[in-house]
Amino acid sequence: MKPLTFLIIGTFLCAGCAGTPPANLGVTDGRLSPCPDTPNCVNSQSPGTPHYIAPIAYEGKKNEAYKRLRRVITSMPRAKITKEKPDYLRTEFTSLVMRFVDDVEFYFPEAPVIHVRSASRVGYSDLGVNRKRIETIREQFGAIADGGDTTPVE
Repeated sequence: MKPLTFLIIGTFLCAGCAGTPPANLGVTDGRLSPCPDTPNCVNSQSPGTPHYIAPIAYEGKKNEAYKRLRRVITSMPRAKITKEKPDYLRTEFTSLVMRFVDDVEFYFPEAPVIHVRSASRVGYSDLGVNRKRIETIREQFGAIADGGDTTPVE
């Protein structure tokens, strides 16, 4: 294959990597949307499934936890907050090379936990990227509570 042909095909393939945000994002009746059947999503409201990940626990006031989470998100590379409500935060994370976009949602119910859902927009497997990202956010969120900083972890 000629280099120009490869470049053109690669450009068209990557143009669709971002995809469009799914229509089912958000909170309905106190719940984030369930994950699809593909292994590219984690959700703290899906216990007993391969998609399950623990919610992020916190102590103190909800609005302080919200501010702390927002601080963590804004310190992370290629993160963009796309929607904010008093009990909900939606973020898009874009991968560096292929420009894949993952939708990451945080829901603050009355209990002192933050429910999370992180899902790839396109593709079948994410090779654990969404799970790793939530665990990184959890670590940084805890570090702020312990007096640490929010130095991004790639």
